Amino acid sequence: MDNSTTSTGRTFRYFDVIMALFVAVLLISNLASTKIVSMWKFTFDGGTILFPLSYIFGDILTEVYGYQLSRKVIWTGFMAALLMSLVLWVVQILPPAPDWTGQQAYESLLGFVPRIVMASLIAYFGGAFSNAIIMSKLKIITEGRMLWVRTIGSTLVGEGIDTAIFCLVAFYGVLPNELLISVIVSNYIFKSGVEVLFTPITYAVVGFLKKKENVDVYDRGISYTPFRYFAKEN
Repeated sequence: MDNSTTSTGRTFRYFDVIMALFVAVLLISNLASTKIVSMWKFTFDGGTILFPLSYIFGDILTEVYGYQLSRKVIWTGFMAALLMSLVLWVVQILPPAPDWTGQQAYESLLGFVPRIVMASLIAYFGGAFSNAIIMSKLKIITEGRMLWVRTIGSTLVGEGIDTAIFCLVAFYGVLPNELLISVIVSNYIFKSGVEVLFTPITYAVVGFLKKKENVDVYDRGISYTPFRYFAKEN
């Protein structure tokens, strides 16, 4: 496997792999969210099945590599999601072939809906950065102890912000209020529950990466502004 040199000058072997998985989970989740599913007593969009993994990857990135590189990954995911939305929209407005009958189905499932796209991007931005900043600051406060407190605590806030923004912006006035509340609550419980269940795996992956990469970043004295891509060189 080739090593990857980050903007901070450090060379890491697994950083690009984690970033690629993060972006892949984000894009697949956005596509799957076009279907509302019902399981047991929960009602949620299909993307909820996979989307919690993006927060787990986000926790791992921030814990191991620090907020500045995590911020880079969040922006990469944001731009990838925006590009995907634009491409789907261009394909939607292009004239279909005369013998192709799937235009209506395409528009129903993958068509460009400005409200949905805006909801997804705003929710992702708010949730992902909240999660990363809280994770980073809690690491300093706890002096690196109690990883489970940091991962679960940051996810409870980040997922709450993400879920509330997306559902309200995307579906308020479209879904009945009772169903909308059910979707918000179900999404939040499911996503947070996945984080708790995956805690042992998170511990194992974090331990592996810290040992193999020989890194354990504490974000002391950095700027937490989201509006930067590369880490500031000292």
